[in-house]
Amino acid sequence: MVTTFYPPANFGGDGIFVYRLTNALARYGHEVHVVHDVDAFHLLSNRPPQHNFPHPPNVVLHPLEYGKRGEIDLLMVHQLGRPLLKHAALQELLTGEQFDVIHFHNISLLGGPGILRYGDALKLCTLHECWFVCPMHVLWRFDREPCTRRTCLACTLHGRRPPQLWRYTGQRDRDIAQVDAFIGPSHFVEEIYHRHGFPAPIHYLPYFFPDVEAEAHGETAQETTPNDGRPYFIFVGRLEKIKGVQVLIEAFRHFQQADLLIAGAGAYEPELRAMAQGLPHVRFLGLLDHARLRALYRHAIATLIPSLCYETFGWPTLESFAVSTPVIVPDRGALPEIVRSGGGLVYTNTVELIEAMATLQRSPARRDTLGADGYASYRTHYSEESHLAQYHRLLGELGGFN
Repeated sequence: MVTTFYPPANFGGDGIFVYRLTNALARYGHEVHVVHDVDAFHLLSNRPPQHNFPHPPNVVLHPLEYGKRGEIDLLMVHQLGRPLLKHAALQELLTGEQFDVIHFHNISLLGGPGILRYGDALKLCTLHECWFVCPMHVLWRFDREPCTRRTCLACTLHGRRPPQLWRYTGQRDRDIAQVDAFIGPSHFVEEIYHRHGFPAPIHYLPYFFPDVEAEAHGETAQETTPNDGRPYFIFVGRLEKIKGVQVLIEAFRHFQQADLLIAGAGAYEPELRAMAQGLPHVRFLGLLDHARLRALYRHAIATLIPSLCYETFGWPTLESFAVSTPVIVPDRGALPEIVRSGGGLVYTNTVELIEAMATLQRSPARRDTLGADGYASYRTHYSEESHLAQYHRLLGELGGFN
């Protein structure tokens, strides 16, 4: 596994997925090595790594941490699209172990597209976000709207980032030609990537929720009186503008029949807290461990995922489905694709969001039916067993191990 971020030096869902896939493959019997860049986490984070992330004994971690020299290398990678100071270490790691498969994930700061040339094994690359077609990663234009037309240079400058020189040289297409298969976690990924000129085919392989975590969701410890017994909806995720928590705060200004619990942290948190002043039923919980999140998911009326950007998947959907809790999502990106297979409601504006919340609170039977549909969808489409079967099938088709 080759990725920029990996728990606990991690921000979003891509690192969590790599962690879950690593452990699942290890439980299956494979030896798994993980190469990741701790310098990138320290450069972008104002907090130390959080929580404990255990591994089976056949997982080997290779964290790259160079301190100030590492920060210089990150700038070089960003501008040139290939590693320089860490080139030798990465070359040795990826060519010296005689791996069967090298699976790339978020490589934006670890090595840029140039790292796709490293190693001689069968190569996979999962498209967790839109970085290959968007210098801002998320197709969020001028920090105000989903991208509907390409203004990349102007958008990059608006975001106070230096333009990436390699994006204007044809390097991306030359480097991605070294990959045997690109993987998208939703059909939306394939659609949006090809709409923006990505030349390689994309194999659909959705995320999964691990069996061991699903089993832990059955625990009753720490679940006695979440939120002191008051009804609530929950948001779980990074507190960034694109995640749309401000939409929820505005909705709960008018919807006071239940609480809004916000679990997570991020750069936009001070602004969100200011917006929530005078709303005692809107509560910020900070970063929580998995056990506490399990309890909160289970007893929520629904999980709210109000993203303003194009989500390529949406992790809280599976975490909710695994405990039979429905979700409420906007009609944007991959989220409605996941929900329409069962497990929640889709809205197009704030009025419909409030109506969906009121519907599920007034009708516990409807809530429970949608929750059961979500659980069935998780077991059918998003289980660990299903994912690993498709993963190994793809490797077999590509000539890798079976």
